[in-house]
Amino acid sequence: MEYKTFPLIQESLSTVGFGSWGISGGEYWQDANDQDSLNAIAKAIELGVNFFDVAPVYGFGHAESLLGQAFQGKRDQVFIATKCGLTWDDQRHVVNNLTRQSIFTEIDQSLARLKTDYVDLYQLHWPDPNTDLEETMTALAELKETGKIRHIGLTNFSLADLKRAHSITPVSSYQGLYNLLEHDPSYYHAIPLDYRSQSEILPYVVEQGMMFLPYSPLMQGLLTDHFTMDGVNARDVRHENPKLQGENLVLFTNIAEQLRAVARELNKPMSQVAINWLIAQTGVGPIICGGLEPEHVTLNAQASDWQLSENHIEKINAILKPFKDQQVV
Repeated sequence: MEYKTFPLIQESLSTVGFGSWGISGGEYWQDANDQDSLNAIAKAIELGVNFFDVAPVYGFGHAESLLGQAFQGKRDQVFIATKCGLTWDDQRHVVNNLTRQSIFTEIDQSLARLKTDYVDLYQLHWPDPNTDLEETMTALAELKETGKIRHIGLTNFSLADLKRAHSITPVSSYQGLYNLLEHDPSYYHAIPLDYRSQSEILPYVVEQGMMFLPYSPLMQGLLTDHFTMDGVNARDVRHENPKLQGENLVLFTNIAEQLRAVARELNKPMSQVAINWLIAQTGVGPIICGGLEPEHVTLNAQASDWQLSENHIEKINAILKPFKDQQVV
């Protein structure tokens, strides 16, 4: 496993991370079950993965609880990144809430589920239009002083809000949607995005010494060797992604097939090519890769064992250029 450090986070973090949305349980992801999830986490640690990203809303606390179970006796081997800002009621109706009171409640709940007394990175999951950013960032600064959190990150915020937040209290990371087929996406599922990852956020992140954390690096499975929506049950969250439906699915599948030709030339899995491309981008930190089973985790982690040549990066960019010019990717 290869590792990176960043000016604002002076720790060696694995270039391939572990994303925990997929371990929310079978209610949200087809074929997910807890024992496989625990085995996948154990395999990740065994392979040198030390960055684990999660959120309370993933499985409504379930994913955090599984990580807490898996990390017993291994806390010093992992860097835990969780989030706040999406809360829910007894009917699991989710609302955005970044008030000081809510943040202080959420961190204690997360620490209990994760079975730890601190988290390494605490991220604002989505903006809360009803709470001033000053209140939110001041609350995070207070938590940092108590030792409950070590670093602060933002996720899915606009560049203007990122700059304002960083002026209030230091921000160490930014997490956004970014992959081979989504460079500057304008929406995630049906949610509009107020940022553009490659053209706006990444240059600022690099300038400030932060790290950029790309989520959905495989575009929810499209950037693998064999992908089809056939057989994906109706409860699976991928049915909420309009890019994986109808004409959009045909378009993106065609682009992915062109990229698979590069993977075949390299004799590497498409997923590793997609992860490797992200690792090569300046300012990019751990790639947030899902893994429902140990085999998936192993395949993802092996992307860190080799590097794309400049020639193959140029081939990939040439394939993407016409679609990028049309603002498809």
